[in-house]
Amino acid sequence: MPLVRIALRRGKSPAYIAALRNGIYDAMRESFSVPENDRFILVSQHDADEFDYDPGYLGIARTDDLVIVQIACNNTRTVEQKQAFYRAVADKLAANPGVRKEDVLINLLETAKENWSFGNGIAQYV
Repeated sequence: MPLVRIALRRGKSPAYIAALRNGIYDAMRESFSVPENDRFILVSQHDADEFDYDPGYLGIARTDDLVIVQIACNNTRTVEQKQAFYRAVADKLAANPGVRKEDVLINLLETAKENWSFGNGIAQYV
């Protein structure tokens, strides 16, 4: 049920973007027990004037290769699952396509199960 939004600077290759999508999906499957085929991922690329971030917030050195990941998901995960997920995403994206761990920003937007409809006007998880 997670809905993933990935934002990054414009100019990355289709293979790079696929590696981002696959790494995040694999981390969700491992850390959040997301079912197979529960894959809804949107990628947006931005010009420099549309992508604003602080390169040193909280003492983390970020570059223009920053990848911002925002995920709307059910409010059912423990703090430990979330921490494992953050580590898994950073590790997977570092391995492929080579994103520095400092350049991986993740935000979870948690919601109740009744706030989802996957089609046909039905709240499938109610």
